[in-house]
This record gives sequence, C-alpha cells and structure tokens, in this order.
Amino acid sequence: MRSSSPDFLLAQLTSHRWLVPLLADLAAHKGARFVELLHRLGLSRDSLTRTLDAAAAIGWVQRNPGHGHPLRPEYILTEQGQAAAARAGPIARAHGAIGLPPGAATRWGLPLVAGIGAGHDRFNALSRLLAPATPRALSQGLTALGRHGLVMREVLDMRPPASRYALTASGEHLAAACG
Repeated sequence: MRSSSPDFLLAQLTSHRWLVPLLADLAAHKGARFVELLHRLGLSRDSLTRTLDAAAAIGWVQRNPGHGHPLRPEYILTEQGQAAAARAGPIARAHGAIGLPPGAATRWGLPLVAGIGAGHDRFNALSRLLAPATPRALSQGLTALGRHGLVMREVLDMRPPASRYALTASGEHLAAACG
C-alpha cells in the first residue's frame, strides 16, 4: 500500500551521514568511549564530534553520568535513542550485507529508497513525499543510489519524456530494512 506521509524517524536518522552507524554501534556495544567509536566507525574526530552533537541535540545520545571508571562507556543511548537504534541496526546490517560502506548514502538516500519501495516511482511523487527536499537534492540522491546499484531509472517514451524509478534487488533489501 502506498504511503503518502514521510517517515519522520527515517528522515531524522539520515539527517547526518553517520547517525545510523553510530546508533547501531552504541546499541551493539551498550555504549562506547570516543576513541573506540573513532576506530570502529573509521571517522575523523570532527565528523564523530558533529555526529555525537547532533545525536545529543535530537535526544538520542548522552554522556554517561557514571563515566570515569576505565570500564564504563563515555557515551550511552537514551531511551529515545534505544528506539531509534532499534531502527538503525537493521539498516546498518543491510548496508553491510549489500556491500555499501557506512555513510555511503546521501541525506535523502534512505528516504528515497523507502519511498520507491512504497510505490512512489516518479520524480514528482517522490518530491511530494519528501517535501522539504529540494529537487536538486532528490536528483543527486537518485543519481548516487543509481551509482551504488540500488535504483534503476527507466526513461519513458512520452511527450514530454518522463522517468520511472525502480529498486534493484539490493535496493529492495535495503528498503525492507528501512521499513
């Protein structure tokens, strides 16, 4: 069944490139120290700091009040963060299963995959579904998804020409994880 409302949690999860891998890692390890996150995620210090700040601003991550002991994690998930991490975990696993590197998707990549998976196969339908996204952002997202082998574009022989988008097998796997 075609959904006509955007998935707010998925849009929040993709608001920063590294939020999905960060939340999945924190959930899997029940918290982590900054240096552990740097090594496991392979990020720069600045990228990790910005992502942690964004997750804290949303209310998903907090500093551990019991931090200070060598075995206690520095960052932990909040109650809201655990709910978001429950959604981020399958997405991160699907990324690994189809061979996408962490953080490969653009800001609107996952919402586009979910939208196409829900039956929105035309550009204007996707644009209406993901209303705050600009046409340029959607176009770049669709191009990047095509480069990663997640989306196919079919040009319809009409006047004026039109395009229809469909998910590949890898894209369907990722869409199922997003759902």
